[in-house]
Amino acid sequence: MGTAAHFLIIDGYPKASRNDLQAAGMQFAWKLYGDLLQRNLAGAEYDVLLPSDPGVEIPSEKELGKYSGILWTGCNLCIFDDENPSVIKQIELAKLCYEIGIPSFGSCWGLQIAVVAAGGKVAANPRGKEMGIARKIRLTGEGVTHPMFQGKPSVYEAYISHDDMVTEIPEGGVILAGNDFTPIQALTVTHKKGTFWSVQYHPEYNLHEMACLIIAREDPLIQRGFFRDPADLKAMVDKMKILYREPDRKDLRWQLVIDDDVLSSEIKECEFKNWINELVLPFNAQKDGE
Repeated sequence: MGTAAHFLIIDGYPKASRNDLQAAGMQFAWKLYGDLLQRNLAGAEYDVLLPSDPGVEIPSEKELGKYSGILWTGCNLCIFDDENPSVIKQIELAKLCYEIGIPSFGSCWGLQIAVVAAGGKVAANPRGKEMGIARKIRLTGEGVTHPMFQGKPSVYEAYISHDDMVTEIPEGGVILAGNDFTPIQALTVTHKKGTFWSVQYHPEYNLHEMACLIIAREDPLIQRGFFRDPADLKAMVDKMKILYREPDRKDLRWQLVIDDDVLSSEIKECEFKNWINELVLPFNAQKDGE
């Protein structure tokens, strides 16, 4: 491709939340996405936008025009908090990306942004929090044939942490995957000039990052009954960290019920790599020809 691929990564976490995650041993959400990007597209460059920080402005249409794609990380804000200026700001930014037609990809918060910015709805999941690994995600009929899931098993599992879920898809939205806990685990939205591929789970995570996120959320997870006490949590986290370092440990794979769909980058990052190949590279080639 002629023009160097240049991306904007939007990390909506407030600064205090970013610091909490870092204190638990996690990388920043934007860094996880930056690494994901550069693993899947050699030579890719990126800028980082932190829209929840004071004084940060939304890029203009002209500024957005230099990007090959927009990446939305996870975030602990609530998409239907219409009194939070950062939430409003991020929805407006997603609307602008749809207007311009820049390919977008996002996980968790990113999926909810994709839906709400195009006119859909999100609400609290009545089943509560889905945490750790989303089990038995199944591709829909549309998902089986969609290029987003080329090379993906029809049933798989993935890293996850969320409280809210999509309750109404917008016009132009197509549900590609779901499970019993969250019926919409992946979808694509085509709106105005833009297309946004998104997943409720986290292809950018690995087992170490998931273990650290559990540490960061220790108190609420114990309160919600995920663990009996801190010792119980620590025992599981320790196993997860060991398996991250030693992914061939049969005993830990069996005890944690973890397989290649969450340990293999080739499988768990499949959706993102397909987005690069199917949307970003053609979009960049078109820009080169203008």
